[in-house]
Amino acid sequence: MNTARGSDNSKSSRGMVNIPRVVVTGMGTVNPLGLNAPEFWKGLAAGKAAFSPITRFDTTSFRVKVNAEVNGFDPAKYMDLKVVDRTSRTIQFAIAAAREAIESAGLDMTQETPERVGVSISTMTEQGYIIRGWELYQRIGPRRADPLFITKSTASAASMQVGMMLGAKGPNSAVNSLCASGTDALGSAASFIRLGYADVMIAGSSDASLEPVTIAGLDVMGALSREPDPSKACRPFDLNRNGFVYGEGSGLVILESYEHARRRGASILGEIAGVGWSFDAHDSTAPAPETQAYAMRFALQDAGVRVEEVDYINAHGTSTKLNDACETRAIKMVFGEHAYKVPISSTKSMIGHLVTAAGVVETIAALLVIDNGIIHPTINYETPDPDCDLDYVPNAARQDQVNVCLKNSFGLGGENCCLVLKRLQE
Repeated sequence: MNTARGSDNSKSSRGMVNIPRVVVTGMGTVNPLGLNAPEFWKGLAAGKAAFSPITRFDTTSFRVKVNAEVNGFDPAKYMDLKVVDRTSRTIQFAIAAAREAIESAGLDMTQETPERVGVSISTMTEQGYIIRGWELYQRIGPRRADPLFITKSTASAASMQVGMMLGAKGPNSAVNSLCASGTDALGSAASFIRLGYADVMIAGSSDASLEPVTIAGLDVMGALSREPDPSKACRPFDLNRNGFVYGEGSGLVILESYEHARRRGASILGEIAGVGWSFDAHDSTAPAPETQAYAMRFALQDAGVRVEEVDYINAHGTSTKLNDACETRAIKMVFGEHAYKVPISSTKSMIGHLVTAAGVVETIAALLVIDNGIIHPTINYETPDPDCDLDYVPNAARQDQVNVCLKNSFGLGGENCCLVLKRLQE
């Protein structure tokens, strides 16, 4: 393990010393509120909802009528037509977000050692693509199969494509922990830097799994909102919440060791100061607040942060009856009475649930909150729920300096990952 490169600006973590600090120097996103980070922030600060009737397929027989689609996205603006033809929508989102993140960070690969630059991107396989591949096989036989079927559909396709685009020859991985995947990818990438395997990681997630079979399954589970009015479909922590709105999008960030970022004169947008993981080992759909609380505690401990120092919590906040109540309980377990003093908001109230991409796009939202000194609201909050009685920054943005943020992500099935984000302190 190489720990020498953090000797000047390192911190102690879990009893170890000389652990490099991990900072964020660039970000990029494609999501229902915008095709880049500035557009995204404009919508967040305004409390704008990005929900609309489903147009991707006929919903006549569906009870769910509303989703959060990315509109106006033209992949040819971000990549050659040859690449467009050989990639899925999920990968195209990732490439677009990666290009913005790289430009935002001012990262010049001609000045980098390729073996010290890595990629960690999580995705959800587009079920519709697999179904169409099977139907093609059934109709015309095996000799007309898509020769790129595996490279297009594999979970590692986004990491491979972004790595090739960037010429990054360091660690290249794909993680999937469902709704916690985005934060999981960031935490894993930060670990590569902390352990000395990389100086730079491009990390995040992409998800374009808005498919009929996905919507149908989640509807039968009871997870999705059946509200026909897009303006009222998603209402995290509200008494009348009735499920989440399925969305799509991507978020990528550039992570670097503090020393590497300073050496190349990069602007630093924030620090990933701590990561905490846990697994409920409880139920395939129902969450467990005790283990959610463990992930939060571990992230705070890893960052060396006391609960009183947390200025803001970016919640998982799905808008389902069980999840919002469980997350509220978990926050109270960790923060005690201080839980009532910490502002909390759900990015999903405006962009819906981007599933594997949710955690990283919401992390970008939290970094923008830190940068702008404005906490984005939880919109559609009308009726308080006795089981959700904290400060959810209802309906309107709030001006407030945030130095320390806790970002929660809790995956369906019980995979939890939490991050502590900090304003840079030299």
